[in-house]
Amino acid sequence: MGAIDRVIEEVFRREAGRVLATLIRLLGDFDLAEEARQEAFTAAIEQWAAAGVPANPRAWLIRAGQNKAVDRIRREVVFRTKILDREIASAEADAEAVFDDEDDDTFGDDRLRLIFTCCHPALSAEAHVALTLREVCGLTTQAVARAFLVSEETMAQRLVRAKKKIRDAGIPYETPEPPLLNQRIHGVLAVVYGVFTEGYAVTAGSRLVDAELCGEAIRLGRLLDELLPANPAVLGLLALMLLHDARRPARVSQDGDVILLEDQDRTLWDQAKIAEGLALVDRALSTPGQLSPYAVQAAIAALHVRARKKEDTDWPQIVGL
Repeated sequence: MGAIDRVIEEVFRREAGRVLATLIRLLGDFDLAEEARQEAFTAAIEQWAAAGVPANPRAWLIRAGQNKAVDRIRREVVFRTKILDREIASAEADAEAVFDDEDDDTFGDDRLRLIFTCCHPALSAEAHVALTLREVCGLTTQAVARAFLVSEETMAQRLVRAKKKIRDAGIPYETPEPPLLNQRIHGVLAVVYGVFTEGYAVTAGSRLVDAELCGEAIRLGRLLDELLPANPAVLGLLALMLLHDARRPARVSQDGDVILLEDQDRTLWDQAKIAEGLALVDRALSTPGQLSPYAVQAAIAALHVRARKKEDTDWPQIVGL
């Protein structure tokens, strides 16, 4: 594998999900966006070898994918004459705004919008998780099928039906307005935790842990915390993920075997994540409102990580929780 191939592979691993999410927002069609992303990476392989890697690879890929999609729409002009101009104009009008690097740190995060789309109440709970794992996290259809214990063909059909429903029902690609947020946040939290769980205990492939998937779930949890500050369920889930992820460096042996909690080298635990998680637990438990199951689970995890050695674990309080 050449140097440029390694660079593109790294860019794909890091940016493919965000590129897809933005293309879905711009194009309003899952399948068209997936094809556009594939064509953009193909173009990158051809062009970056000669011209070099651009300063902002994600921006380049989004623009390339968008242009490929617009070309495809133009080629279908005979079939789509009435809406062609509007689609092209809408895509081109958004082009400049797409490439602001700060967009990823705002409430306008395209991956967060995509999760709310995938978790729309018109879709089943199973479709919420499956679509998010496939479209937001980039798992293969085969991996998603294994997570649901169904055949790849069955899962592919379910995903096609879910995307068709989003398209035909005109489900908006947006973060809901405040009055609707609380109605939909619990479904979104379940999906974000599902993403984290898939990273924490990978269902397919040779790796036992996918650190990047865990990190993406935590990043989305932070965005939700900014979107809904002082929400006990959001605080509890973010705390729970951080406290579990803090133990990741000690969970797998050099031979690739899982190390149980009681046998882990606690000096390897990430103390910065533990400190942040503990502070979030305190906030989640002290925030007025209904006690969240995530907060209770986070409180249990907090008792585990507070113990310097397994004999110090406060089992009576854990049983009480």
